[in-house]
Amino acid sequence: MENTPENKPKEYVSIGLLAHVDAGKTTLAESILYLTGSIRKFGRVDHQDAFLDTFALERARGITIFSKQAEFMLGDICATLLDTPGHVDFSAEMERTLQVLDYAILVISGADGVQGHVQTLWRLLKRYRIPVFFWINKMDQPGTDRQELQQELKNRLDERCLYFGKDQDSDTFLENLAMCDERLLETYLETGGIGQEDIRRLIRDRKVFPCYYGSALKLNGVEEFLDGLARYCDCPRYQEEFGARVYKIARDEQGNRLTYMKITGGSLKVKTLLSGQKGEAWEEKVDQIRIYSGSQYQAVQEAAAGTVCAVTGLTKTFSGEGLGIETEAEIPVLEPVLTYQIQLPPECDVHTAFLKLKMLEEEIPELHMVWVESAGEIHAQVMGEVQIEILKSLIRERFAIDVEFGSGSIVYKETIQSPAEGVGHFEPLRHYAEVHLLLEPGEPGSGLTFDTSCSEDVLDRNWQRLILTHLEEKEHIGVLTGSQITDMKITLTAGRAHQKHTEGGDFRQATYRAVRQGLKMADCVLLEPVYEYRLEVPAEKVGRALSDIPKMYGTFSGPETDGDMSILTGSCPVVTMRDYQTEVTAYTSGRGRLSCTLKGYEPCHNAEEVIDSIGYDSEKDLDHPTGSVFCSHGAGFVVGWDQVREFMHVESGVSFDQEPKKIDPAPSVNTDWSKASPQADEKELEEIFARTYGPVKRESPGWARTSGRTIKRASVEERYKSGGSHAPKPKRPEEEYLLVDGYNIIFAWDDLKELAKVNIESARNKLMDILCNYQGFLKNTLILVFDAYKVEGGQGEISKYHNIYVVYTKEAETADQYIEKTVHRIGRKYHVTVATSDATEQVIILGQGAGRLSAQGLKEDIERINEQIRSVIHQKYKGGRNYLFEYLPEEMTEIMEEVRLGRKTFEPDSGGQEPK
Repeated sequence: MENTPENKPKEYVSIGLLAHVDAGKTTLAESILYLTGSIRKFGRVDHQDAFLDTFALERARGITIFSKQAEFMLGDICATLLDTPGHVDFSAEMERTLQVLDYAILVISGADGVQGHVQTLWRLLKRYRIPVFFWINKMDQPGTDRQELQQELKNRLDERCLYFGKDQDSDTFLENLAMCDERLLETYLETGGIGQEDIRRLIRDRKVFPCYYGSALKLNGVEEFLDGLARYCDCPRYQEEFGARVYKIARDEQGNRLTYMKITGGSLKVKTLLSGQKGEAWEEKVDQIRIYSGSQYQAVQEAAAGTVCAVTGLTKTFSGEGLGIETEAEIPVLEPVLTYQIQLPPECDVHTAFLKLKMLEEEIPELHMVWVESAGEIHAQVMGEVQIEILKSLIRERFAIDVEFGSGSIVYKETIQSPAEGVGHFEPLRHYAEVHLLLEPGEPGSGLTFDTSCSEDVLDRNWQRLILTHLEEKEHIGVLTGSQITDMKITLTAGRAHQKHTEGGDFRQATYRAVRQGLKMADCVLLEPVYEYRLEVPAEKVGRALSDIPKMYGTFSGPETDGDMSILTGSCPVVTMRDYQTEVTAYTSGRGRLSCTLKGYEPCHNAEEVIDSIGYDSEKDLDHPTGSVFCSHGAGFVVGWDQVREFMHVESGVSFDQEPKKIDPAPSVNTDWSKASPQADEKELEEIFARTYGPVKRESPGWARTSGRTIKRASVEERYKSGGSHAPKPKRPEEEYLLVDGYNIIFAWDDLKELAKVNIESARNKLMDILCNYQGFLKNTLILVFDAYKVEGGQGEISKYHNIYVVYTKEAETADQYIEKTVHRIGRKYHVTVATSDATEQVIILGQGAGRLSAQGLKEDIERINEQIRSVIHQKYKGGRNYLFEYLPEEMTEIMEEVRLGRKTFEPDSGGQEPK
């Protein structure tokens, strides 16, 4: 019968098989396919005829290297079974498959129990939020005990692992189920029963994990396990709009490129045009849709949501990519920690070989093939010795090249520990681009994320998209050792293009240079891979282990005792522990066992030593320049990273609208500043700002600390002589501005707050009168700003009230935004102070170089001035009439008279400006 959507089941579920090596995972796959009628012959790994071991290397070694799929019927549901590698060296292939699973079957050997790699798998399943069924295999072997194994699962994995076998006590089983969910417990106490749908929900929500026991090789217990899968698997519901998640790239025997994906919305038809936006945008047509079972496939015209299929005709896809409405996959946890030089035969052309090996990298992304120009070498990252042997065989079989792998070295990474701004400019003759980036530290393991906060009024959207594309398309390297950077958020904050001279490649250059310049300005940190280990040694040898681990710069907890064995767990740098298994075997006479899993990257324990040994010089790396290119008198000239800020054409676009991620904790920005003293410690606020956002930016003609070294900033004259296009500008006379956030002050002062409850307009007028008196004493330019952003269609209004300016903001613009914009525009030319008790606003103000005054501080300052006025009157008044105007200074008397009569006599000094 033709395989069309009309006669295929409407519900699909994808189930993955995961296990530690030699747990019997592939054998379980064979038994499932055999018992459901998907295959006629029950194959065996040791007989080299397993249905899913489709590669000769897999059959020869008896291990799974690449994930494979097969379809079988699970009741009325069409299930796709995905068999994944169990060996640690191929765990990255396994993790890629997790992206498309609805359920997972975690296979554990009853003879071995919970191994170290099983705990790694368990953490990954939790991270990807995948419901889990347990199959405890090889229960026919002597010494296996179901109750002991069940308790081990509860102790080492999760206490909600429950035995689902038919021979259990029904009441006990229901009670244990009810204890996994409070809502279900109430239902159980009321009714005394639990429905099948409730159990499905518990499993789907990862609140219970069913456990089944048996022997896959002898088909014992497998049918009961299949019944449980059919009863408790719940098919996902998908959206009608098309979406798909790519999880694997491969090639068939004819060399056709296959994109393996799961349809996560709508459906996919042959000849459909698909497109991608990551990196260089592309649009390609689907030539063929294949549904694989083992090495065989069936071509279909349409794949419905839930289907796992392979597609031909796509050349730009990559593992983890989201198509349609689907988002990109999470950053993988498992990755290689060792890098090797690939040694080619003498007669082999290195450039041709590199291009071929890059094709292999599409299928095995963790290889990270790199061409090292300076040494003329190809380097690859590899998970372990077994993968090296497999890669050598694959390269020989695929490309007819016999390669060797040199000695391995540790893969380091770099990050930053505090925010920094990076700037890049590219302006040779008839080219132009400028980019400003904000670099912020991210959470450990978060990788690189990219965003934009740049206004389209500053830089058009198409240029912003291009800059983000350039950020994503390249593996950026650090400035300490030239290692890959990670755990960072990079935000585009400002930029400039030329209407005539800017081309796409100009922004690529400016973007790359901005990243490098930002790294040079930042406090960079070298990261090294760290193992999470479990060490089991005889109790009498635990002293040796406790002595060795600190020497390897590791940490440990315990020891715990299990019979005559002691167990240590903790973390340790990969570089110091990678060969420790050999020592453990020696001093325990073969009884000790060490299992290691990659915990992640942490600050390097011997960073200075590693940096010195690598000897990377970021300023001599011509492929990754740190400086920028400017134009003067028709010729381009290079400006070093340490002086490049002085030549930039765009004002800094850094704006801390949201609190950036940071290493050191800082006080909450929700602090009530209204109760702070008007003379609050300015240094403390600066320290808060610096810890959170980096150093306060102020003009400094002298020495500046940057990137761990002292650098003399070039004077304006020196820059000009060196070819800079910016001549020195004369300084304008300084004038004082005071910006007041009106409603913030009203609701911070008790008397005005009470008045506002009765009549808000009266509160505004009273504040305006108070500030008129205040301004008349200080002789500054005072701008009072009121929110009017909720006034529909409001265009904003600026008016003069006696001797102060009153601003009502336009629709969708808050007082905060107006004040920030005004401070940014005039803060570098004039002395500006802002009165507000909004703590976030205060920190932003400080970052713009302006002064700050809290609401309480303003009130106390006004009271102090009023006291001074009263003091003047007291000194001059000796009795008789007490008329205020008669005893004020002459200049003050004239001002107060103007205020009293309501005349608009205030005019700014020659150096001042009215707000625009």
